[in-house]
Amino acid sequence: MEKLMEGLNEAQQEAVVSTEGYIRVVAGAGSGKTRALTHRYAFIVNELGVDPAHVLSVTFTNKAAHEMRRRVKRLIGGEQDTGFITTYHGFCVRVLREDIHRLFYPKNFSILDVEDQKTLLREIFEDMELKMNEKTFKRLLDKIGILKGNTHYVQQMIMRGGMPAADEAGDLDGQIIQQYLKKQKRVYGLDFDDLLNFVFVLFEQYPDVLSKWQDRLYYIQVDEFQDSSLKQFELVRMLAQEHENLFVVGDPDQTIYEWRGADPKYMIEFEEFFPGAQTVFLKENYRSTPEILSLGNALIKNNYFRVDKDMLPVHPPGVKAVHYHGKNDREEAKWIVQQIQSLVEEKQARLSDVAVLYRAGYLSRNVEQELMAENLEYTIFGGFKFFDRMEIKDALAHLKMIAAGDDLSFSRIINVPKRQIGKKRMAFIRQKAEAEGLSYYETLKKYEDHEQLQRTGAKAFIAAMEELKERKKELNVSELLQEAMQKTGYEAYRREDGDQERLDNLAELLHSIVQYEQTLGEDIDLDEYLQMISLYTDHDREERMDTIKLMTIHTAKGLEFPYVFVIGMTEGVMPSVRTIRQRKERGLEEERRLAYVAVTRAEKALYMTESEGFQNGGQKKYPSRFIFEVEEDLYERVGGLDPALIEEAEDYIRASHHLKQEAPQQGFEKGTRVHHPVFGIGTIQSIDEKKNTYLVFFDNLKAPRPISRMFKKLEKVQ
Repeated sequence: MEKLMEGLNEAQQEAVVSTEGYIRVVAGAGSGKTRALTHRYAFIVNELGVDPAHVLSVTFTNKAAHEMRRRVKRLIGGEQDTGFITTYHGFCVRVLREDIHRLFYPKNFSILDVEDQKTLLREIFEDMELKMNEKTFKRLLDKIGILKGNTHYVQQMIMRGGMPAADEAGDLDGQIIQQYLKKQKRVYGLDFDDLLNFVFVLFEQYPDVLSKWQDRLYYIQVDEFQDSSLKQFELVRMLAQEHENLFVVGDPDQTIYEWRGADPKYMIEFEEFFPGAQTVFLKENYRSTPEILSLGNALIKNNYFRVDKDMLPVHPPGVKAVHYHGKNDREEAKWIVQQIQSLVEEKQARLSDVAVLYRAGYLSRNVEQELMAENLEYTIFGGFKFFDRMEIKDALAHLKMIAAGDDLSFSRIINVPKRQIGKKRMAFIRQKAEAEGLSYYETLKKYEDHEQLQRTGAKAFIAAMEELKERKKELNVSELLQEAMQKTGYEAYRREDGDQERLDNLAELLHSIVQYEQTLGEDIDLDEYLQMISLYTDHDREERMDTIKLMTIHTAKGLEFPYVFVIGMTEGVMPSVRTIRQRKERGLEEERRLAYVAVTRAEKALYMTESEGFQNGGQKKYPSRFIFEVEEDLYERVGGLDPALIEEAEDYIRASHHLKQEAPQQGFEKGTRVHHPVFGIGTIQSIDEKKNTYLVFFDNLKAPRPISRMFKKLEKVQ
């Protein structure tokens, strides 16, 4: 017990021992929330004697889950199963592997990523003889995403027998989407949306399955709870109903994913969803200097929809934050690079201590050009993700072929390296497979002597695969990958290709598997590894090189760096004019949270930069309102910012999409009778939290009106 509490502050200790009931931990940036989560998990296992099989710990990325498992194993001993430290999608996979047979799907269903989805669409476009392009794919994938916003389509997917035929008279997109669902079912593939939706349908149709999982999970803890969507919230609420032990950790001030479904209200209004819930505040910041924290605190205070808290610094004072104003883009980029050079030359920092953050990818171009001119090494994070690279997807497809022999992996690698199995021969394999209800690989085996497959590499491919399948049990994953790359000729093909970067990436993949096998100290089997890797969505590997890191603010969330440059802090860019137009006050609040996330990544020094000139649309550039919202004594200004330009900027902000950020004078509830100076008396029908408006049905009008919650003249009728 003493060892577990060692090094924890009072609030962290309170969080660790709060094990029963509904508990919300509001944990600001750099407040040691992961430490509190892992020690609480260890407390439940070591001090309460609860088996880890009864503890679900959910986080948002595989990288975070992997790190949490590593830390927990150090605290509770490596031999215990910590498989329920996972992501939402990872947990859904666990449920489905155990119970999906109830929905007439096999337990070894495959998990589809975006590239797999595009492969299915390509097949459909070929079958329907349509012209392919990436824009069409994106539009169709968006439509498929909208369809999967609810669970209705799942009924089609789980029907016994074939799927209903596509409506020939329907619109083309509808026909393609119907074909897509059909092909998805044929390969028993589930994408990320399906994983959650299938679990909801399973729980709804089989209450005994829900009851089994509720009964099994005595303790549930959720990290980054402010990023939960409605579905994710409903899932944990449902699972926690039996034992009523739900522990959530997060910071509403860091909700930056509303545009993809996250809703901070589950965190902010936690006590309304779970009456009697307890709240613990982790306010001590172990990351940044007092100067950086003061600036972050002052900025985020301008938001209304939040849980009020001030982060308290633990570190001694450092240097003031800097706001640099350049006369043009080039000057801004040159100044940034000069500052980095000074830090390195004066031995204050290595290149890898520096991060350059921006609101949108295009903003990095000028800085990249200057870094190249000065011969400074840099890495763009989240640009082209490691697991999205062609050679990595090829290597993993070889492993998937050994594990499941699925059609998507087969299509990907059958002709890489060239085996003379092009479009015509693939069409032959597809046609036979569909007619006979076989997989593509089974079809290839059955027809390897057919005249259509003469003079191809089919026999050699089958021989290699069969040998690898036989050796699957005796080899670990890293050895299996090496064997697969050699026996199928893929490694030789890449060597002949002469692209050293691709070979380096394959070596890095192998290294990451070996590292994974070593750190977890477990014999992970191939299926388990593939399941984990197919759920990776982030830059889930460590960059070991000494390079400056360039990334969007969204990518930087959860990371920290000694020296941070937040560049392009221009009105219309940050905050984004598009976000404000679309989501008004709520959009502006999310943009401010994004700026808060950016500045709180910095440990020792923070630089905010912007410059004059014109934006892409021809609009004159002004410094961001977020700079003006912070008291000037909290930062040092570098570069000549003309007072006339400040005045012009403030006028522009006021005249354009300026939104008052004061709290509403009243918080009326649904059903309240109110008086409006023009419309008269009416009743509040509903409240739109996202747009911060009341929908009021006035007695004298035929239709309701949206009235801002900021409108002071709306009064309650006594």
